[in-house]
Amino acid sequence: AALKDGVRSQVSAALKEGRVTPTELCQRCLALIKSTKFLNAYITVAEETALKQAEESEERYKRGQPLGILDGIPIAVKDNFNTAGIETTCASNMLKGYISPYNATVVQKLLNHGAVLLGKTNLDEFAMGSGSTDGVFGPVRNPWSYSKQYKEKSVPKPHSEGQESDWVITGGSSGGSAAAVSSFTCFAALGSDTGGSTRNPAAHCGVVGLKPTYGLISRHGLIPLVNSMDVPGILTRCVDDAAVLLGSLAGHDPKDSTTIQDDFEPFELPNLTDVSKLSIGIPKEYHAPGLSSEILALWSKAADLFKNAGAKVVEVSLPHTRYSIVCYHVLCTAEVASNMARFDGLEYGHRSDMKDSTESMYAATRREGFNDVVRGRILSGNYFLLKQNYEKYFVKAQKVRRLIANDFVKVFRSGVDILLTPTTLSDAAPYTEFIQEDNRTRSAQDDILTQAANMAGLPAINVPTALSERGLPVGLQFIGRSFQEKQLLTVAKWFEKQVQFPVIQLEDVKRHDSDVFQHQKSASFS
Repeated sequence: AALKDGVRSQVSAALKEGRVTPTELCQRCLALIKSTKFLNAYITVAEETALKQAEESEERYKRGQPLGILDGIPIAVKDNFNTAGIETTCASNMLKGYISPYNATVVQKLLNHGAVLLGKTNLDEFAMGSGSTDGVFGPVRNPWSYSKQYKEKSVPKPHSEGQESDWVITGGSSGGSAAAVSSFTCFAALGSDTGGSTRNPAAHCGVVGLKPTYGLISRHGLIPLVNSMDVPGILTRCVDDAAVLLGSLAGHDPKDSTTIQDDFEPFELPNLTDVSKLSIGIPKEYHAPGLSSEILALWSKAADLFKNAGAKVVEVSLPHTRYSIVCYHVLCTAEVASNMARFDGLEYGHRSDMKDSTESMYAATRREGFNDVVRGRILSGNYFLLKQNYEKYFVKAQKVRRLIANDFVKVFRSGVDILLTPTTLSDAAPYTEFIQEDNRTRSAQDDILTQAANMAGLPAINVPTALSERGLPVGLQFIGRSFQEKQLLTVAKWFEKQVQFPVIQLEDVKRHDSDVFQHQKSASFS
């Protein structure tokens, strides 16, 4: 039962009181990882390391000297964060077998707080995608595909098609981390968020996904995709736990010059009872083409919920939003082209056997190491960066990015506290349907509601809100003012309490694990 509890509310207390030991908790999570292996959420499971860390945590509890609320708590990390002694692949042939000599700052901070690292989670190759379907280790399956809620609503397929075609995607690119949290194999996970890669899978997997303000959390050790937008993301089963992790991770890092200079003061979220002083903005541009009528209705219902509770709800305009996805594509591919240049087969990672010349070795290494999606983005980015195109595309996109950021500034200056938007256009698509379209088309559709927050560097969070008519999770997004995470999370916690999102009832796991998923209510570690 502890596996479904919250970190702040229950599990930390259970560990302190000795009702469960860190080793027992770790072993239970490892057993669940094995019995949910079909989800393909993990690339590497660090069983020995995790059990050793759990034993060390147990010793600290016995001495009455735990390192804090996260001591003994099992967590997972997306496989694009460097981890000393554990393989880091980015789900690519280019980095298969690569073991980093150091930990990413966020990983080190979690370990310093006593967290137990279970393993590395699956993703789209180099985090380029919105389905977690394009990595070399295969696609991640959404745990809700195997839930009682989904099975009761889904129409049985003809026998010839079989059940294998029924499963739905997790979203991406942090789909492995979202699936790991959703299926109770860990209490929290790290993702990365460049254009929505934490919030998108959080929405599809029914978990909380927080993208902090750019510069609040160190990027050191996160293998870069788009340096000017990348942010480590936090995935948990409740808002309170996202605040716990944020408190452990945020603050200045001398190894990352883009982090804030000030120390970050961790906070406990208050229980908001009065929302009458809040002003909630509803951006009209987020009523985007392709937005399902179901999500539109849920968005309206959420706005009414705030209005009926006494908050001021106003329609606002972010006029440059319609240019944002094109602008994002230019800037993203340009930075990708620059970042991927380091993978040349000389210093680390894959190296081709081609020996004709240095140039042919470079070319063969990159052809063998990168998939079509990564190569396509490198080609696009280099095209935009050509001397004759630089002003026309890259510089113009930077100017439009400034206009997009200014739109948010104007709205927040007008008195709006928080923006409420959908996170995704619809619930999770079946895998067979999702792969009919190419990665670029899918990413352009799926990032449309999330990437503007990255370009403006603002904090945003997905809160699981309801189940769709198909029995799948649907989330809504809250966007806050820069560095105002406490206000954002406080409002998100109030909303979470109002909507009472149901707990997943997983069925397709080994019988001896099924009791974990039945009749449990809470989902956090605190």
